[in-house]
Amino acid sequence: MNHLSLVIKREYLTKIRNKSFVIMTFLSPLIMVGIFALVAYLSQLNNEKIRVIDVLDESGLFAGYLEGTENMSFQMISEQISLEEAKRNISESEDYGLLYIPETETISGLEKTIVFYSEDSPSLTLMRDLENTLESRANTLKLEEAGLDAARIKGLRLNIRPKLETFEGEETSRMGSGLKLIFGGAAGYLLFMFIIIYGNMIMRSVIEEKTSRIVEVIISSVKPTKLLLGKIIGTSLAGVTQFVAWVVLIGIFGWMITAVFGIDPAALQQQQAAAQAESLGGMEQMVQDVFLEINQLPILNLIVMFLLFFVGGYLLYASLYASVGAAVDSETDTQQFIFPILMPLILAVYVGFFTVIDNPHGMVSQVFSYIPFTSPVVMLMRIPFGVPLWQQLISVALLFITFFGTVWVAAKIYRVGILMYGKKASYKELMRWLKY
Repeated sequence: MNHLSLVIKREYLTKIRNKSFVIMTFLSPLIMVGIFALVAYLSQLNNEKIRVIDVLDESGLFAGYLEGTENMSFQMISEQISLEEAKRNISESEDYGLLYIPETETISGLEKTIVFYSEDSPSLTLMRDLENTLESRANTLKLEEAGLDAARIKGLRLNIRPKLETFEGEETSRMGSGLKLIFGGAAGYLLFMFIIIYGNMIMRSVIEEKTSRIVEVIISSVKPTKLLLGKIIGTSLAGVTQFVAWVVLIGIFGWMITAVFGIDPAALQQQQAAAQAESLGGMEQMVQDVFLEINQLPILNLIVMFLLFFVGGYLLYASLYASVGAAVDSETDTQQFIFPILMPLILAVYVGFFTVIDNPHGMVSQVFSYIPFTSPVVMLMRIPFGVPLWQQLISVALLFITFFGTVWVAAKIYRVGILMYGKKASYKELMRWLKY
């Protein structure tokens, strides 16, 4: 075990002292924060622009009833000018567009005769706000035409929103499934990216040592299995160190950009939250629902299982990456072996997002949450929806059993392949190495 600790220490120190590792540790968070800040800044510029819409109302039914929004205002123009003259005048001005409301015999005639003119195609948000404004006034006129009191009818309408409770009496909310998917999806996607980034790092490290012949000296005193485990664990610790540094630096850089430039990187998310809050009955209701659902989540269970599946899933795939690195002489030769490794991981992400949200306890979701190569992603996405503890423990046990089996297979490939030079390995060749 002393040799194993030495290999782990060597791998860890080699990685964190590497110039590219240090540069990317500081540069990546800066780039990420910069991109989010740029998007937020551009979004703010876009939303701060108020589009002026001129209205030519020949019907006379909408004057004084068109209310603007935060990004749109209405300006009535004289009914004495013709449509062509109004179009020409507005095209030469800085106003955004022209809303033409012709005179019709009936209110129903407005449905297909109103036209909106603009220089370019208007956004979906602007058209939605414009249509809602027009429909509100037109429907009121339609009710008055039928001899009905529109205000009274509006006052009699009921907005029924049933309370949601489980059979045990626990309250839930409409946004519960979305929050659960966010928690599970973030955990699964984080594992997916960690495996790809640091799995490739392990593979490149093995290839470099193999091509430089350093490994020939190392294995003279260290068993291939310990060397393999040492590289996996050492690189994993370096990855965790870099990840923690990213979290800290993203927080620092985000605060600096917000304080110095007055840019809020979360502006876009806040706008989306506000839009969703409107559909849920207001920001206050949304906040209440969020806290209600967070309280219902099995936080401790999520944290413990995230750590177990994260460690197990990463070690499982890292051993496969290391065996690929031992089997080839250059990184260009790894493509034929990498794709079969990534396929289960990609499949897990798709199964998670397209089946778990629809039916987290369905047959497909359950089966893939037990398969070791997909369970780290799928099971993490299922747990927020309520998975019995025994199912989670079985999945974890299968994952670590498969990891030990994979390490045994990878070690046999590693033991032979690490000293093979000049010959491209094939799947048939790898099967022969397993028999040595």
